[in-house]
Amino acid sequence: MEEVPHDCPGAGSAQAGRGTSCQGCPNQRLCASGAGATPDPAIEEIKEKMKTVKHKILVLSGKGGVGKSTFSAHLAHGLAEDENTQVALLDIDICGPSIPKIMGLEGEQVHQSGSGWSPVFLEDNLGVMSVGFLLSSPDDAVIWRGPKKNGMIKQFLRDVDWGEVDYLVVDTPPGTSDEHLSIVQYLAATRIDGAVIITTPQEVSLQDVRKEISFCRKVKLPIIGVVENMSSFVCPNCKKESQIFPPTTGGAEVMCQDLKTPLLGRVPLDPHIGKSCDRGQSFMIDAPDSPATLAYRSIIQRIREFCRLHQPKEEQLVGS
Repeated sequence: MEEVPHDCPGAGSAQAGRGTSCQGCPNQRLCASGAGATPDPAIEEIKEKMKTVKHKILVLSGKGGVGKSTFSAHLAHGLAEDENTQVALLDIDICGPSIPKIMGLEGEQVHQSGSGWSPVFLEDNLGVMSVGFLLSSPDDAVIWRGPKKNGMIKQFLRDVDWGEVDYLVVDTPPGTSDEHLSIVQYLAATRIDGAVIITTPQEVSLQDVRKEISFCRKVKLPIIGVVENMSSFVCPNCKKESQIFPPTTGGAEVMCQDLKTPLLGRVPLDPHIGKSCDRGQSFMIDAPDSPATLAYRSIIQRIREFCRLHQPKEEQLVGS
């Protein structure tokens, strides 16, 4: 469905498609027919499929280019360092899938099995799925409208044979659009642990993060916390710290205080992060002593702890 009026009565309402506010809405005919009130049968199918996935984490950003996919990849790498932890990384940035490149899986293809699509495995305990695996070339443009993107996300959640998974990390496109509404709608019945929101220190990024936080609250998506990426640059020679992107309004810390949202940590700039991503390697393995690696590990531990504390009580009892 397209954008709805602010005072929309809702597709399930008796006034759907008939109310005053419905006049001129692009969905008016659909709602009046009653089709909009019919629940998508895929929601129940996805709920059943996701029973084998313990924790679901969405990685969001208000603006593009702030390092969201890089963080998603390193979150998956970090969680999978424990060989007993099964991790899945799902890339739903349909029009700009960068996860295959960052994970060193460019050129890989998805295979069909009797139980559905098989993820591409980087390690025995780290599986990856992306629309990038379905393209004939990484340079191919994906020019899709909302309904087709929605269908692709539905297929990823319903038809991929993830198996028993401890953490599903979902890398989303920037903003609050079709992909975000779809993933929240489809996973709503499966209990999403929460969202990690990525930003950079400058106000032009923070103003979009405020919208992202507002989105999460409107759709009742828990917020695990905010990560301030590219927060500073530490010279590898003199060790002096510089602010490449000055936090003119106080950066993520002040914003998080104002909005009562946890700040998970700050990741400093390190040129080797980009190099590692271009080579499809884990930066945390390439540069284990880098301040950025230490920041990543601290943040990942906080996310792991959040998931542990917020899992259902019956799961806590089983795991204890």
